[in-house]
Amino acid sequence: MSLFQLVSLLITLVAIFGYLNYRFLRLPDTIGIMAIAMVCSLAAAASGFFHDDVAQWAKSTIGAINFTELVFHGLLGPLLFAGSMHLNFSALAQERWSIMLLASVGVLISTVLIGVGFHYGTALVGVDLPLMWCLVFGALISPTDPLAVLGILRKAGVPAALETKIVGESLFNDGVGVLVFVTLLGLATGTRELNALSISLTFLWEAAGGIGFGIATGYVAFLVLRSIDSYAVEIMITLALATGGYAAAELVHVSAPIAVVVMGLVIGNHGRRFAMSEETRRELFSFWNVADVLLNLLLFGLVGLELIAVAVNEFEFIEVSLIAVPIVLLARAISVALPIATVGAFRRLDTVAVRILTWGGLRGAISIALALSLPPGKTRDVIVSATYFVAVFSIFVQAMTLQPLMHRWLRDSGTLVHPDDTTHH
Repeated sequence: MSLFQLVSLLITLVAIFGYLNYRFLRLPDTIGIMAIAMVCSLAAAASGFFHDDVAQWAKSTIGAINFTELVFHGLLGPLLFAGSMHLNFSALAQERWSIMLLASVGVLISTVLIGVGFHYGTALVGVDLPLMWCLVFGALISPTDPLAVLGILRKAGVPAALETKIVGESLFNDGVGVLVFVTLLGLATGTRELNALSISLTFLWEAAGGIGFGIATGYVAFLVLRSIDSYAVEIMITLALATGGYAAAELVHVSAPIAVVVMGLVIGNHGRRFAMSEETRRELFSFWNVADVLLNLLLFGLVGLELIAVAVNEFEFIEVSLIAVPIVLLARAISVALPIATVGAFRRLDTVAVRILTWGGLRGAISIALALSLPPGKTRDVIVSATYFVAVFSIFVQAMTLQPLMHRWLRDSGTLVHPDDTTHH
């Protein structure tokens, strides 16, 4: 099958899944498409018991996609850019301390708690997994996916401040989580020495460098946008920023995800106000709205279909996978509650925020892509299995119950608002 045929098949499947979801399930598009794709993937894998040729064809077709490469060097840059473009900087600044702590300290707390819990949990079922590799699992499963939960947040009538906190944390914890993962993977594989000072400096350089690079690159793009008035060219400039800016950040060894998020903030706020005509503003943001939705639909469809490529071999570690879910949820609750408590005393909205941040901490493409990037072996099989099970649980259980739960929590706390009353960019 040629690359063109493969891409055509994937787009067609995602379109079919979207149609079926809209007609029958009525779930948010991304959640519904991923759910249907996962069901189809499991059915294809299960068909191997009766028609091995079908399962092998499906597995080889999906296996031909380098999922990790596609996510990190194809979809992630534009998706993060689009997400941050629509985030109001003023609202973000008001929640800055909560977001900074959740996206940094929260990720570190989550990584350690999940790593230690997973280490002892796997030992209980007779799987010997070194602590360092369990910490690697903790790092890759800690980043949450704002794209999966954003539509649910708005439908449930979440206050704008809480929405900003949730989306802002998720946008930035992707970058921090990837940094922690790369560092721990280097320690686990022996390619990096355990030197606290060196690791801290590298981490600081990549995180702070990503912010600085994003500001500088975004401002240069702002100056270019301000000097012209052609919405088609300006759209291409922002597209180049989301892709070329991501690649350039990797070349100078700073955090590309953090850099792209900052670029999106610069263009979506400063650029929107001072560098664009009304026509450009309308066309450019319409383009990114559509691109955001389409890329998300494709990404979530791929996440579901990717299950075919691992279902036969990886899900033999079902006991380990079952243990992973409560460990991840408990660690998420603690890693959310501690930073929020540090910022201020627990108000009623804060306790609701902890519940929503915990249950709404969906895991998706980032975690799966990181797990699939691990070197082959039994350790990888265990971690991939646990990662997929956590992702499946977050989609089929957390995502599908999140809206009614949020509505009840917000109503009981007296903070429920009508979706039309929330203020967004």
